[in-house]
Amino acid sequence: MKDYQTHLEKLRKDAAECALVRDLATDKAKREMFDRLARHLDELADEVERAMNARKTG
Repeated sequence: MKDYQTHLEKLRKDAAECALVRDLATDKAKREMFDRLARHLDELADEVERAMNARKTG
């Protein structure tokens, strides 16, 4: 379970960093790319969190 938590924390951190780069970017294409990356990493983190919860209840 610790592996899941470690990966979850890394995904959340990476998503936050992408969101920061997105917010600071002046180039529209770069903003859009980092927005997509941030959203994708958030979705992956949500999946890891669901897997963790399923293991706890299952």
